[in-house]
Amino acid sequence: MNRRTFTAFALGLSLAAMPAVAKEKVAEAPAPAPMSAVVNPDPSVDPDNILVLDLSNGGRVMIRLMPSWAPGHVERIKTLTKQGFYNGVIFHRVIDGFMAQTGDPTGTGTGGSPLPDLKAEFNYMPHVRGTVSMARTDQPDTANSQFFIVFYPRFALDHRYTNFGRVIAGMDVVDAIQRGEPPANPTKIVQASMLSENKPRPAAPAPAAPTSITADMLSNSKSN
Repeated sequence: MNRRTFTAFALGLSLAAMPAVAKEKVAEAPAPAPMSAVVNPDPSVDPDNILVLDLSNGGRVMIRLMPSWAPGHVERIKTLTKQGFYNGVIFHRVIDGFMAQTGDPTGTGTGGSPLPDLKAEFNYMPHVRGTVSMARTDQPDTANSQFFIVFYPRFALDHRYTNFGRVIAGMDVVDAIQRGEPPANPTKIVQASMLSENKPRPAAPAPAAPTSITADMLSNSKSN
């Protein structure tokens, strides 16, 4: 046996003597659950994901949040709601035939929460009547606290704004929100809560006391 043959033979023996090492199987990430377009209208199902808006027009709106569509945005809405962030906030931009926007504590459309802006979670869910979607600037990852409710289908918004829920009760209350940019007498969110919190409806605001008209007021009137 020449030296080269011996070396190869010895190497073969050493390899044969080595214990077999199983290749480590790389765990594959589970495939994401398919996104369902079905929105359950029954508020008794999963009340942890039912957003309740009690408005100053005396009505109550229920919105089913859809974590499977936009988990980060749903979590943000729930966090701010439980902090009382939306209580007293007006609908500052309400366009007839389009949508009603709220979520800015300054009422100007330029404000938001102290939390960082969210990364966009655009999805293929259509902006049908009652859709609740996140407002943003012209940059995709700038949604923070403001959201809007669509009066009529607006499919041009699909894949451009994060659709995270839908009104399941009280759409007539949404229809009654005062229009304007901003409205002269804006509708406000008196109380926002999650249905699972079982918060009672706030007391209806007292009607404004009638103004007593005096002779002096009439004499000082600017009307002709």
